[in-house]
Amino acid sequence: MLNDPREVIRQSPMTARQWIAVVLMIALNALDGFDVLSSAFAAPGIAKEWGIGRDALGVVLSMELIGMGFGSIVLGGAADRFGRRPTVLGCLVVMAVGMGLATTASSPTTLGLWRLLTGLGIGGMLAAINAVTAEICSNKGAAWRCR
Repeated sequence: MLNDPREVIRQSPMTARQWIAVVLMIALNALDGFDVLSSAFAAPGIAKEWGIGRDALGVVLSMELIGMGFGSIVLGGAADRFGRRPTVLGCLVVMAVGMGLATTASSPTTLGLWRLLTGLGIGGMLAAINAVTAEICSNKGAAWRCR
């Protein structure tokens, strides 16, 4: 008889709830791609409107990557301390606020700050959702394994 809940999950077939959780984690992961893609489409218009070169805009837009690095280190550990769900939800809020404020930016500096904030949320969330996905997947009953 298995007493460890993690072993029970690993040895049982995947349930509908587990599949829903995996799909939600994939959707949250896709938000990062959406943000990068939308920035790439908007970049020429932003550069033209603000009269800055593509190289300067590249630095501004890459602030999100710096934020992701810090977010994964700083906020990724928060998931172990405060729990996965609160961390994922908190990072989602930080990310949404950063994305929303980026639409109000009137200069490259403010856009860079909002991109940094967005990156913090994305980095923390990516670290946490990978752990959530690994924890909820079982080794049986699926055509493919999550691990």
